[in-house]
Amino acid sequence: MALQATPYKVELNLTDLDRGVYESLRFTVARHPSETEERLAVRLIAYALWYDEQLAFGRGLSDVDEPALWQKSLDDRILHWIEVGQPDAERLTWCSRRTERASLLAYGSLRVWQGKVVDAVKGLKNLSIAAVDAEALGALARDLPRSIQWSVMISDGELFVTDERGQHEVPLEWLLGER
Repeated sequence: MALQATPYKVELNLTDLDRGVYESLRFTVARHPSETEERLAVRLIAYALWYDEQLAFGRGLSDVDEPALWQKSLDDRILHWIEVGQPDAERLTWCSRRTERASLLAYGSLRVWQGKVVDAVKGLKNLSIAAVDAEALGALARDLPRSIQWSVMISDGELFVTDERGQHEVPLEWLLGER
């Protein structure tokens, strides 16, 4: 019998001072059986970072032809393709060809990956890459409850998440392009 995805109820209060976005959002997101709490947290951070009314979660791990998140136009064109993790240069090139804008929120131990991949994709004009601080992500994702209540504030490129355990500063380092 196949393992089922685990649903998480999310209440996200977003204050993005950089873009003038102020939203109170409620939605359910599925965590794939092989997905870690850190990857789920990164998908939620990416959702807040690039929030748009048309932004939606893709099937991600269940379907390699879909991103972690994407924004589509009304005529079904992909406007923004968002990946999370450490994809190789070939995957990033493939993604960037299918959209007007591609973004990656990388996490984990990035030293080796960054040396191999970022230089190889510098020529992609529609790609931006940000890296999430591993220590901050670990603290935020630890024991993630099934009912997530986050207040996210983005100001001057700094990201802060407040949950039931307090406030977490989540440093982002832009490796390529910008938000």
